[in-house]
Amino acid sequence: MRKYLIVVDMQNDFIDGALSTMEAQKIIPNAVKKIESFDGEIFATLDTHFENYLETSEGRNLPVEHCIKNTDGWQFNDKIKTALEKKGFTAVEKLTFGSIELPSLIKASADDSVSIELIGLCTDICVVSNALILKASFPEAEISVDSACCAGVTPEKHKAALETMASCQIKIV
Repeated sequence: MRKYLIVVDMQNDFIDGALSTMEAQKIIPNAVKKIESFDGEIFATLDTHFENYLETSEGRNLPVEHCIKNTDGWQFNDKIKTALEKKGFTAVEKLTFGSIELPSLIKASADDSVSIELIGLCTDICVVSNALILKASFPEAEISVDSACCAGVTPEKHKAALETMASCQIKIV
């Protein structure tokens, strides 16, 4: 069985920038430990927007510029980046909440069976979106989310997203 860790949007703007939360800051040590101890292939997504962000559908609904490509806010958090670089990883830029490229990347490197674990930000937006895309793409795979390595926009939304994923047969650790 091939194991994959998906590190979702552990970027500066979600941790200590434009859309930061205390909960996001608190999960950094857990996420670093998870990355450092993971035995398998790692993909790390980057929420990626451009100068015209406020003119996009997402920008009109969430009018806070964030993760503009090549800005400091778009970069991985330094501690996360160091852990990822030590282990080796594939960066995956995504232009919306979930990556439609991620399942293809996994299929290209996978054998018959896969195990996929997700960590990152924000539980109620990008983590849940990617988890559901992966569950639809790999319906027989063991897919899990480590709740101690995730944070939502609010603690209540984090909990609601975990409940939604559990309802869709995604294991919550």
